[in-house]
Amino acid sequence: MSYADTINLAADYIKTRLEGRQPVVGIVLGSGLGKLADEIENPLVIPYKDVPGFPVSTAIGHKGNFIIGTLSGKTVIAMQGRIHYYEGYGMNLVTLPIRVMKVIGIQYLFVSNAAGGTNLSYHVGDLMIIKDHINLLPNPLIGPNLDEFGPRFPDMTRPYDPALIRKAQKIADKQGIYLQRGVYVAVTGPCYETPAEYNYFRSIGADAVGMSTTPEVIVARHSSIPVFGMSVITDVAHATEDEDYVTDGEAIVKAADAAADKMTVIFKRLIEQL
Repeated sequence: MSYADTINLAADYIKTRLEGRQPVVGIVLGSGLGKLADEIENPLVIPYKDVPGFPVSTAIGHKGNFIIGTLSGKTVIAMQGRIHYYEGYGMNLVTLPIRVMKVIGIQYLFVSNAAGGTNLSYHVGDLMIIKDHINLLPNPLIGPNLDEFGPRFPDMTRPYDPALIRKAQKIADKQGIYLQRGVYVAVTGPCYETPAEYNYFRSIGADAVGMSTTPEVIVARHSSIPVFGMSVITDVAHATEDEDYVTDGEAIVKAADAAADKMTVIFKRLIEQL
């Protein structure tokens, strides 16, 4: 079966479950950020394991479901957990959900993640609008181009939509929510970064580091889908100066969960304005 067949088979299955609903926004919820799914009204839950050809999410804090329903008056399809390269999946499978959501008909993609703050002014619990990224993962567009989705050499000058960023900033200002704005660098994982790696990422212009997101964004932009991205800063580089400091996965999920309410407010208000 070709990759295009895999995409269409999965999309066709989900369409049969939608009961006539047409999702406008696709949302990818990262580690500890599944709370937003609880806000979706009249939810239809489709486990990834039920979708033909779909990989299963194994990461901590990722439930592995599609949630389809109404959020802020719009029909959305949310990924309650994503697929990561470090789980052993190839980039075709890592980005399969984005391709499928494109075929289903989404017009916008919202992505979120838990990230380590390489910027020394960042604190645990900060929210960062992703204004740009540095992709150190394999590019998901390597291989034969899917001409029906987009061009061989897509423009990445503005991977994150400037208009959506401006709207999100206005929403945050009105709500009294302080936002950082920075560059996200994606690495393979699954180990957390060494202090030297934190220093390196900061030196090349990264404000936050994680193990996801950029492949999804690249594939969305290949299909001309506007993207809005946000990171929750769940650990920080300067903490590694303490000889007793250990980066802990469970603590990261808890930090993301604690910040999820603020991110939920911004996502909901932003979707309302689409």
